[in-house]
Amino acid sequence: MEKSLTYKLMRTLLLFILLAPCAFSQPVEEKYGDVAARIISAAMKDEGGMAKLAYLCDRIGARLSGSPAAAKAVAWSAETMKKAGLENVQTPPVKVVHWVRGREGVELVQPFAQPLHAFGLGMAGAGDVTAEVVAVKSFEELEQLGRAKVEGKIVLFHPPWVNYGVTGAFRRLGPARAAKLGARAVLIRSAGIPQQNTPHTGTTDVQPGQTSIPAAALSEESLGLLERALKSGEKVVVHQYSSAKTLPDADGANVMGEIRGSEKPDEIVVLGGHLDSWDVGQGAQDDGSGVIASLQALVILKELGLRPKRTIRVVFWANEENGTRGGIAYRQMLGDAIKNHVIAIEMDGGAEKPVGLGVSGGGPKVVEQMTAIGKLLQPIGAGEISNRGGGTDIGPLMRDGVIGAGVRTGGVRYFEWHHTAADTLDKVNLEDFRKNIAQLAVFAYVLADMDMRLGQ
Repeated sequence: MEKSLTYKLMRTLLLFILLAPCAFSQPVEEKYGDVAARIISAAMKDEGGMAKLAYLCDRIGARLSGSPAAAKAVAWSAETMKKAGLENVQTPPVKVVHWVRGREGVELVQPFAQPLHAFGLGMAGAGDVTAEVVAVKSFEELEQLGRAKVEGKIVLFHPPWVNYGVTGAFRRLGPARAAKLGARAVLIRSAGIPQQNTPHTGTTDVQPGQTSIPAAALSEESLGLLERALKSGEKVVVHQYSSAKTLPDADGANVMGEIRGSEKPDEIVVLGGHLDSWDVGQGAQDDGSGVIASLQALVILKELGLRPKRTIRVVFWANEENGTRGGIAYRQMLGDAIKNHVIAIEMDGGAEKPVGLGVSGGGPKVVEQMTAIGKLLQPIGAGEISNRGGGTDIGPLMRDGVIGAGVRTGGVRYFEWHHTAADTLDKVNLEDFRKNIAQLAVFAYVLADMDMRLGQ
């Protein structure tokens, strides 16, 4: 009787162990503490990442979709991945939006003459307009003016700067809404933090069938000049011209490379950013830093001889800035294989000091697991996990159920440089850049190597 009872107890215990491996699995810090320390140490001494970023920024430069520089960047990126020893390097073709800025300018004509510093908005139309300015601070004010007071005018949107989401809405939606009421052109407050007479460009939404009119963003100083002229009570007239045009879609490509998994190669941890940039500055923070930090994370893992159980894939997505075609094409390429994507991590917020990741999808279990991994990054203060995160390029994956994460930084100065001529290599701090590489490498390696798939 006693032997029978002992046997039943042992069998029950064995079944419990087999069915509940998480309860007895090795803690993340215990299992990966040493390897994470090695990764961080290597990243904080890394020279190759900044050298690659310098080449991309200085030798190739601004990379607007459809431009010769964008094509050069694709070829260079693929060759760089191959030289780094990544596997399965590919450049899947993507048809990309091809908008060309052309000549442009904005000048105050009346009540006095002054040039205004401005950048045309991506996807805006062409035209040569001299017209009276009407100013509004909200879409509600625009609608209240109505066609009678807007038609034939240049509409100035000058809401206060709140943040990129709130103030940026006037860049994205303002031109189309003003055109619907008969406006001939649009000026906006730049969607960014003011910096030394620097306007911020960016795309505006033009839907099929909508009238596309000239639209430009003013520097804060030029906006102030225009506001003072309006306060005088005199009629304010501006000359605004642009030869911008949207050409037929051009040939582009995503760029991909991998460290193939040793046990579960079909399960994918994907990370990356977008290779294209606006046609001003060098696209250093947005998003050269994101693609190169992602690539260098894999380079460091290879240099340390680390091959995880699952595949880690780096992707340089195409056409994020004015078309989002790269992320859409990547999702379409996957088809049903999307179910094998464990997580998608995007870095597209610049390379200031990283603080952690924002995570969406998978519920509390995922946050718990990601938080455990984040503790490995405490030495550099980069492991904090928060709810909600992702990015434009991984949006199509997230909408179809893939867990998404976005790199979070201190973000102190990013919107001073974002979409401006000031987005140049000198704005990237080497130590902060290395911390971003370390963060991506640690998260990618542990997520790809841990016994249980994220969320299980």
